[in-house]
Amino acid sequence: MKRIVPAYLLLNLCAALGLTGCGSRGSFSAADFDREVYAPTYAAGFDIRGKDDSRSTLVTIRNPWQGAQRVEQHLLVLRGGEQAPAGFDGQAVEAPVERVACLSSSHVALFDALGEVQRIKGVSGIDYISSPYIRERSRCGEVRDIGYDTALDFELLAAMRPDIILLYGVTGENTVVTGKLQQLKIPYIYIGEYLESDPRGKAEWMIVAAELCDRREQGEAVFGGIVDRYDAVAERVRTHMATHTARRPRVLLNTPYRDNWFMPSAESYMVRLIRDAGGETYTASDRGNTSLPVDLERAYLLAAEADIWLNVGACRSLAELKAQYPKFAAMPAVCNRMVYNNDRRITAAGGSDFWESGAVCPDRILQDLATIFHPALGADSLTYYRKLE
Repeated sequence: MKRIVPAYLLLNLCAALGLTGCGSRGSFSAADFDREVYAPTYAAGFDIRGKDDSRSTLVTIRNPWQGAQRVEQHLLVLRGGEQAPAGFDGQAVEAPVERVACLSSSHVALFDALGEVQRIKGVSGIDYISSPYIRERSRCGEVRDIGYDTALDFELLAAMRPDIILLYGVTGENTVVTGKLQQLKIPYIYIGEYLESDPRGKAEWMIVAAELCDRREQGEAVFGGIVDRYDAVAERVRTHMATHTARRPRVLLNTPYRDNWFMPSAESYMVRLIRDAGGETYTASDRGNTSLPVDLERAYLLAAEADIWLNVGACRSLAELKAQYPKFAAMPAVCNRMVYNNDRRITAAGGSDFWESGAVCPDRILQDLATIFHPALGADSLTYYRKLE
């Protein structure tokens, strides 16, 4: 079973082992990767470092699941025939990767945005993937469904021999999965883009995919365009609000679950999008980026104040919403028909492209929200959102 250790312990371990270098380049440790290759502007969960006498790079992933503290993983991206040193306690992969397996649809989007989706050969839950390329290639068997979580099809993975598998963690490392992958000698890394609080930071994880594909410059160019478009929409919103003294509409998010209503904390991805789009939303905490439960009585009071209701789960119409949540049928947002769901683009099985391509298109989500909140700024149509009728 592999333990993920803090960086300083890993560096000390590497130094103590006297690791030999890549190929004939001499000995080195992880600490030798002291040259900044890519330092994210918006993302907090990764960086890429290099060393002066090597083409290989070290991708460091930080705290890739909820509640993680001082967790680091290292992925050595090898180039030019260089080899991982004997005893290197980390994952290593040779770039460019040709065969990738992804456990999250958002991982698919990272490669799709770069024009490198053809490298993906395995996904988790093919019926929930929106990418036209993946769906088409799955029909001819070129892309395979590798299963879910602890129910991964390890026999299939052993036959596929992917160059790397991108994992998704919620509360911690799945040691059953990582232990088996180590036995099969399949490199892996956890991707924690979903934890980023800045929408641009979530999209910035495409640089990790670009690094694996040897397309870092291409990735930076694509990401730069996304940032420019996002910032342009946010600036139009600010100018509109200042010029017209426009009020921020009060936005309610999500729907009740049993006896609670899960609301985001102040540093969450959706809260940042709503505020950049010129709205204001209710939060369960002034700190953090995780959703927290709020009792239904408090939620009912907040709902009575809300101008707009977003992200209403599986409800496809106002009639369905009222039938499922009769207590909230009289709230102003419902009566004024200001209810929008992020389900405009879903698969037959219910997979939402909002959480797939939306991960790398925060500019389009922001434009949708700006259109909903301030119609004068509206585009001709919405991309991810749909008004419930």
